[in-house]
Amino acid sequence: MRVLVVEDARALADVVAEGLRDQGLAVDLARDGLEAAAKLDITGYDVVVLDRDLPGLHGDTLCQMITERDDRPMVLMLTAAGAPADRVRGLTLGADDYLAKPFHFPELVLRVRALARRRPAAHPRTLRAAGIELDPVRRTAVRDGRRLDLSVKEFAVLEALLLAGPAFLSTETLLDKVWDEHTDPFTKTVTVTVGRLRRKLGTPPVIITIPGAGYRITDA
Repeated sequence: MRVLVVEDARALADVVAEGLRDQGLAVDLARDGLEAAAKLDITGYDVVVLDRDLPGLHGDTLCQMITERDDRPMVLMLTAAGAPADRVRGLTLGADDYLAKPFHFPELVLRVRALARRRPAAHPRTLRAAGIELDPVRRTAVRDGRRLDLSVKEFAVLEALLLAGPAFLSTETLLDKVWDEHTDPFTKTVTVTVGRLRRKLGTPPVIITIPGAGYRITDA
């Protein structure tokens, strides 16, 4: 899942971004509305965590711009303006959810994941293929009844492959979906992570690789 955090308070933005990354999400940061608008034109996000009072381009204006996009991300307004009238205003602008500061971080995570599930063409909560069952909300994965002990990135790669199946995901696409904009595009981290994931999934092998195409989960 790819998330854009738009927040001008640097300390808070860093805490939110790192916390979401610890939950296996790929997170980019924008410090003002103009930077966020530019990133939205380049990258497809599932959810935008959006502060309202932003420099450059106000969060309300940015929210309206997002709602006009054809393949728009879901918007969670995260703001100090928490009065009922503020919530109504934010939702009227097109926000899909509204959370006032200060907030409880586990609640933020649950709301972000819930919004991603509500996005048009969202997939079922439990993903299944090749004897694998993965629940992104509970952060559990099993194969043939055996609990899989996966790292955050291994879990995120497996989730991306299950969501894409039966299509292939290239190394570049996995970098985009699982890591973030600061990852070296020439790194071997995808190869290494997929290798560890293969070992943990066990036999028979279910992740196949085709040079030039990428990786996919196969039921065969």
